[in-house]
This record gives sequence, structure tokens and C-alpha cells, in this order.
Amino acid sequence: MTAHDSAPPTRTLGAIFRPQSPPEDLRAAVQAAEQAGLDEVWLWEDCFLESGIAAASAALAWTDRLVIGIGLLPVPLRNVAVTAMEIATLERLFPGRVRIALGHGVQDWMAQAGVRPESPLSLMREYFTALRGLLAGRTVTVSGDYVRLSDVALGWPPTPAPRLLMGASGPRSLRLCGELADGVVLAGDVSPAAVVAARTVLAEGRVAAARLGEPEIVVYLPALADSGVQAVADDVRRSIDVGATTVVLEPSANEPDIASYFRFAAQAFARVPR
Repeated sequence: MTAHDSAPPTRTLGAIFRPQSPPEDLRAAVQAAEQAGLDEVWLWEDCFLESGIAAASAALAWTDRLVIGIGLLPVPLRNVAVTAMEIATLERLFPGRVRIALGHGVQDWMAQAGVRPESPLSLMREYFTALRGLLAGRTVTVSGDYVRLSDVALGWPPTPAPRLLMGASGPRSLRLCGELADGVVLAGDVSPAAVVAARTVLAEGRVAAARLGEPEIVVYLPALADSGVQAVADDVRRSIDVGATTVVLEPSANEPDIASYFRFAAQAFARVPR
């Protein structure tokens, strides 16, 4: 059992600033999101568009209460010690306002960058375990197939250590997520049936690792601004009813006005009972 196992998930609602939008649009967008009353804005570290950590740091500095999620940080692309340093810095600068999710990365992109692993699951297990230890303030030594550290410890670990999420879709990744992570980020097929199925596999992983409590379930829900506020609100409600603890609206890649989209998202969420 970890210290995080007993912490109940909190229901939150947000929207995504996709990296297809230029970085210079981020400031107006997150400020519009905060003014409209959104709980969270999520960022993607898609190759080869925008840095999740750099964008998150700016977004946090430009707002006062908005929570910024980063989902996903592709682990093959990032040294685990550097990732730990960056997360710790964000947590200490903006306590409680950062949510971090790690993922395998799109394998074709990882191949382009020369970091595609033979076993993404083995890499994730080694990486996640080392990262958790570093953020908890421990000195970590590990010699794995992918992660190698010798007496590494953060000088400024965050207190408390942050909860860590994992992006997963297939059953093996979902089971590993249940075993290691505090929650999952679901993208792609986010139908109510898919959320229920994912929860079942997550539970298997948590039982195998003797973890208590319920994991966070973050659902990326594609929604166009012209879909209508009530239709989107109904989709959000259905996701919540089957166990989503965070629903994040996903605009199209060519959304012309992301600040207006965030205001639309807030209007839709206003129709969803908390």
C-alpha cells in the first residue's frame, strides 16, 4: 500500500490545449479557461510540436488557481532523472496545481527520435518505479534494461510527493497502470462500455499489487464546439456515471479559437451536476 492509496479521487472537469495550436496562443487560452471557471487545462507533449513541461510552467505562472495537466509525457524520450527534476520544480513552484501522466509515446515517433524500446512495458515499469522513488525523496540506484541510476536523489523533492497517472489503452498497459499508477488517462475509444472495461482491468492490477482505494479515471472526450452545449453535457454525464473522475473535452486539431472553445466547455460543464 502506498500513501496515495487512501486518497479518494476528486471529480474535475477540464479541456485540452492541443499542441497543434501555436504556443503563443496559450496565455490567452488558459486565462480564458480560468475566468470561465474550468477546473483544469491539459497539455500534450506530442512529437514534435510543443514541450509539455515548458508550456505547463508558463500556463501555471499566467493563472492563479487553474490546475494544469500534462498527458502524456512520453517516457522513451525523457531521462527519468530530468523528468523527476522538472516535476519536482513545478510542484514546489505551484503546489497542488500540476497533474502528470506518463505514457509509452507513439512508437513511430519514438523510432524517429531513435528511442523506440523493444519492450515498452518493461521500460514503463522501470521508469515509473524509479520516478516514484525520486519524487518521494529517496536515493535511487537501479540497473535495469532501460533505466540506470547510481545514488541519485533530488535536492528539492516535493512534499508531499505528487500522484502520478499513466496513459493506457490495451489490457497489458491497463493492468500495469493499475499496479503502479494512481490513475489512468483514457483516450481513443471512451464510450461508457470502454470505461467500464478499463476499470475492470485496472482493478485486476491493483489487486495484484495489494493497492487499496479507487484509481483516478481521466477521460479525454472529443467534442466539437458546434455539437451543442446540452449534447456535450450529456456525454460528460454518461462518462461520470460509469466512473470517470475527470472528464477533459478534446477540441479538433484545427480549432480556430481555443479561448472561445474553453468558454464553450465551461458552459457545457455548468449543466453537469457535481
